[in-house]
Amino acid sequence: MEILGVHHTSFTVSNLKRSIDFYQGLLGFSIVMEKELTGEEAETITALPGAHLSIAHLKAGEYQTLELIQYLAPQGKVIDTTTCNVGSAHVCFVVPDIHKAYQELKGKGVRFKSEPVRLSSGKSKGGFAVYFLDPDGITLELFQRPPSMAI
Repeated sequence: MEILGVHHTSFTVSNLKRSIDFYQGLLGFSIVMEKELTGEEAETITALPGAHLSIAHLKAGEYQTLELIQYLAPQGKVIDTTTCNVGSAHVCFVVPDIHKAYQELKGKGVRFKSEPVRLSSGKSKGGFAVYFLDPDGITLELFQRPPSMAI
């Protein structure tokens, strides 16, 4: 098998409009596509009888697409996405100035797990990272490259 690349990363959200407002309005993503998926195609892909999904693909810069899915049916449940739990995931966004981004987002009410932390080891040594939460409590990360890391 040959994998050509990563097409998108996907998060299931409770309210697609609210999530689009967050990712587009606060993080600067642009909408690439919005659609609904239902019927046999949705049921077969998800293996969920009666599946009805509202989907948006968003993009920031030249990087991969972020897919947001709201299941209109069947009704989902909130899960514990604490980062230490198996199956939890996060997406990391590269920013040129993490302290500026942190202050801007914090000023707009975005919840952070800490202030930006200077990384002390590995190839990211000298860079900065910080975790924050989207409206559904999904963990996201901001990362500022160290001066020594090529773009």
